[in-house]
Parts: sequence; C-alpha cells; structure tokens
Amino acid sequence: MKSFEGKVAAVTGAGSGMGRTLAIELARRGCHLALSDINEAGLVQTMNECVVYGVRVTIQRLDVSDRTAVFSWAKQVLKDHGRINLIFNNAGVSLAAPAETARIEDFEWIMSINFWGVVHGTQAFLPYLRASGDGHVINTSSLFGIIAMPTQGAYNASKFAVRGYTEALRMELEMEGVSVSATCVHPGGVATNIATASRVDDSIQALTGQDADAHRRQANRLINATKPDDAARQILAGVQRNARRVLIGSDARRVDRISRLMGSAYQVYVLRFHRKLQKRRANVSHAVRPAQAVSSSAKDIA
Repeated sequence: MKSFEGKVAAVTGAGSGMGRTLAIELARRGCHLALSDINEAGLVQTMNECVVYGVRVTIQRLDVSDRTAVFSWAKQVLKDHGRINLIFNNAGVSLAAPAETARIEDFEWIMSINFWGVVHGTQAFLPYLRASGDGHVINTSSLFGIIAMPTQGAYNASKFAVRGYTEALRMELEMEGVSVSATCVHPGGVATNIATASRVDDSIQALTGQDADAHRRQANRLINATKPDDAARQILAGVQRNARRVLIGSDARRVDRISRLMGSAYQVYVLRFHRKLQKRRANVSHAVRPAQAVSSSAKDIA
C-alpha cells in the first residue's frame, strides 16, 4: 500500500493518544475513517479534528473485548464506507502487578483488551480487507512485547501474545499469496495517557519500594521519548514499506538491538537497573525519615 488517499481505515482506541494521531495523520493523507473507542467524548474530539481534511468519518463507542460488538462494528463500517482497506488494532491498557500475586480479574481484563481485542479486530475485518484487493492489518504490541520487565508480567504476556499472533498471521497471508499484509508495531515511550490510566496493584510496593502513585509518575517520565504524531508517521511509513515490524522511538530500537545481541541475558541488565532504582529509593527514604522525626518531636514539644 503506497498511498492512503481514498482508502478506508478502521482505528480502535481512537479517542486519545496514538489512536487519535493515527486518525488525524490518515485524514491528512486523504484516508476515510471508521473510528472506535470506549471514550465517546474523546472519540467526538478526534472526529472533529479529522473532518476538516474533507474525508468521511464515522464513529462508534466500542469495547474491543466484546467479540460480538467488534464483529457488528466491522459490518457497519462496510455498510457505511463500502469497503475497508486497513484495520489498526490500537486500543490498549496497562497493568503493573507482581507476576505471582496479580489478581486474576486484572489479568483477564488486560488480556481481554490488549490481546483478545487484537484477535477480535483482526478476525472481524480480515474478510473485508481481502475483498478490498489492497488490505493491511496493523496490530499494536509494545517495547514490552520484545523484552520483559519486573511488575509487567501481565502486560508483557498480552503484548508478547500480540507479537506472536501477528507474526504468524503475516506468514500465513504470504503463504496464501493474497493482497493483504500484516505489521506488528512496537512503541517505546510514547507520550500518551496510558501510564496515568494504568491499573497498579498496591502489592508492587513490597517489590519495588514504590506505591501506586509513585509508579505512575515514574512511568510518565519514562514514556515521553516520542510524540504521538511522530509515532503515527513512523507507523504509516512502516505500512507503506510493508514492514514486518515497526519499532517506534530510539528506546525501542535500542532495546531491540540488545535483545537480538544478548538473547535472554538481557534480563541481567534489567535486574541491575531495577536494583539501582531500589537502592536509590531506599537512600531517599532513609534521608527523609530523620527530618520527619524532628518535625514530629517539635510538634510534641509545642
């Protein structure tokens, strides 16, 4: 697919972040859009930012974990637009919890959106992409679909699953020789609200020395490496060159090289990094406590 002009793209998670900037960039290039998100207000805002480019835009409130709803939406998109060329399975959520103690309901929640949402979207739209004669499936994994991180076991599981599913799909499409392809996207730190909106299990404090709010603040500091509009342009460039994998940001490219060179030994360096963080937090905590004790004593004397 060398051009997006006149094509029809469906985008999940289009109410904010990378989904929104993907929609806007596609509209700027003359692509008609079918947008979905569970956040209706955000979806309307995205639509308003896209229609100024003179393309047709339809929107649908959608929970991608609901298989029946995703298939119904795909049928409606075909009815509204007449054809579908691209599906961007972009919707995703985040969870921080120790692998051993992650609540099963949280594990099921993240898998239902991050992995099953991708499967639902792929299976619902693929027949229409085939019929278009020029189709592409774009599934969003993560930097954490390449390497694992402490407290990210559930998130890692969902994103590694997306990677494996998409790579298998790509090879199957090539074996069939059809005019549809698939690309797996691995964003590094993209400045979106995913960290702020993430679920954080309180039990991570015993492992990391951080409470939930501190974890979110640190995550927000780490994900500002790439702007969402830059990420959108990189993804679309990857589609145009029919890339198997698109790495978003210098952090994702660096981690990919490390994982290729070191294999599973990368875990040793990840552990060193996290132990340094733990030591730093412990030192800060010890430095704060005496000041707090002096303050309490002063209050008692008063």
